Amino acid sequence: MLKLTFLGTSAGVPTKQRNVTALAIECLNPYLSGLQQGIRQQNANQNKKSRPWLLIDCGEGTQQQLLHTKLSLHQLAAICITHVHGDHCYGLPGLLASAAMSERRDPLTLIAPKAIATLLEAITLTTELYLPFTLNFIAIEEVLSEQRDTSKVNIRLSDQHQLDIDITLLAHRVASHAFGITQTIHHRTLDTDKLLAQGIPASALWGKLQQGHDVITEEGQQLCAGDYVNDELSRTRVVVAGDNDTPACLTAALVDTDLLVHEATYTHEVLTKIQAKNPEFDPMHSSAQLVADFVENSGVNNLILTHFSARYQGFENPNSKTPNMAYIRLDAESVYKGNLWLAADFDQYMVDGAVDVAGIKENNRVQYLGSARGR
Repeated sequence: MLKLTFLGTSAGVPTKQRNVTALAIECLNPYLSGLQQGIRQQNANQNKKSRPWLLIDCGEGTQQQLLHTKLSLHQLAAICITHVHGDHCYGLPGLLASAAMSERRDPLTLIAPKAIATLLEAITLTTELYLPFTLNFIAIEEVLSEQRDTSKVNIRLSDQHQLDIDITLLAHRVASHAFGITQTIHHRTLDTDKLLAQGIPASALWGKLQQGHDVITEEGQQLCAGDYVNDELSRTRVVVAGDNDTPACLTAALVDTDLLVHEATYTHEVLTKIQAKNPEFDPMHSSAQLVADFVENSGVNNLILTHFSARYQGFENPNSKTPNMAYIRLDAESVYKGNLWLAADFDQYMVDGAVDVAGIKENNRVQYLGSARGR
């Protein structure tokens, strides 16, 4: 399960209601440790230390936005920067400095264009920034240059819980990228009802069976783990795109994807007018309709739009002459029939991927949870 918290949803510049781009993704393990349950459950009260999270982009003011959430910089596992434009990265030095001042010591992974390393080197030199933790920098250019299926970054959260982050090149004025976040959780479910029905009470043997070990009871009865344990594989995949004027760049990345998060800076009418007014200047952003039309034909049933131009006010009224979010929604709904959300700052969503139990897959789902602010 992946829990998304939007920390900034404005394009280019902040507004009174929206900060510039940043998205937090918590990596939740929905399985309880107790053997007695033996079933899959949401663990809403997981200890904070077991809730690692990723940050996708870090616009100016992101650390201030984090103060209105329950997210801690101590549990931050990785930061991914889609491209070098300031509204996606100007908040990074300050956030790292705050992590240092809060006494973070654990290593932190940073996946970003090479230019971000140059930026941090300059700021470190000129401001005497000191990080008491190791910053493991992974250059996007080097990951993409790898051959075959090695262009992925693996983050191992535990023996049963891991993330694979793949990178897709997009189309923008500078090199921009999408990050595919795939969470995989392996879990063994013990058939306690079957054990009890056969007169085998709860004991340490149950734990050994769930771990995959064959055991012998005190009465000499041999129990094979395969007879009492079901292997479950939970897979959740979210693709988060940076600035991009060609949604089709994501065709391969969207295979088996539960949710796409993509910019929709303008309505298609406004985008067309901008391009016609100044043919030599192409903003190289997507309209809501352009993205939605592509996703409608991609097989992805869940779409969250974000990165909205400041010209669109936060309310929704299709009859208002003032550009507002209803314009964006109607633009997308004119071609898209799937589940659609327009992100606002502090909106939270739970993405629950498919679970494979004995070859039978449950359907994925995306749920809007409300606002993180004030919780």
